[in-house]
Amino acid sequence: MGLRHLPVRSIIDVGANRGQFARRISAIFPEAHIYCFEPLPEPFEELKQWADCQQGKVTVFNMGLGDGEGTVRMFYHLNHSPSSSLLRSTNICEMHYPFTKKQIPVSVTLAPLDKLLEVPYISLLPDIVIKLDVQGYEDRVIRGGIETFRKAKACVLEVCLDPLYEEQATFKNIFILLDELGYRYAGNLDQVYAADGHVIYLDAVFMK
Repeated sequence: MGLRHLPVRSIIDVGANRGQFARRISAIFPEAHIYCFEPLPEPFEELKQWADCQQGKVTVFNMGLGDGEGTVRMFYHLNHSPSSSLLRSTNICEMHYPFTKKQIPVSVTLAPLDKLLEVPYISLLPDIVIKLDVQGYEDRVIRGGIETFRKAKACVLEVCLDPLYEEQATFKNIFILLDELGYRYAGNLDQVYAADGHVIYLDAVFMK
């Protein structure tokens, strides 16, 4: 989709979990600095262990991102931490993915992306790519990072089409927010289907 040809030097990985995306993207853009955000303590520890071995090219934050600030409740899915969310999962989510049923509330720290990146030791060099995998919380992350999204060249984000989480962002919500910031919808890297053939969620790409 043209991402590989960009001169990417800064990558922001929101909802990094154990670093699955960061590990893949670091091989594609080995000169880029990656900033990873993961609020859950257990996945964060594995993420940090990997980051500590990357010769200073990965900076990690044990934080969640949104449009507010403070300590909030997160629903930790014990059998599948990547599906954990700041939003409560729905019956439809548990029908598609029974492993999400076992979950506990945990307290995590939340802050806006723009505020976190104000610190002097962070210098985002262009081109910037932002990845969001936040289980329905995408619109809040964008609203809390308007200035950062203005500077970025591309955004890759997971979008739920089925209502998997209560009050989740819709594709329309996300499209309008990113369209106002100068992005165009460029297509899907991947999409996941239900047994009847409809799409449950997709990995969308927005470019400038």
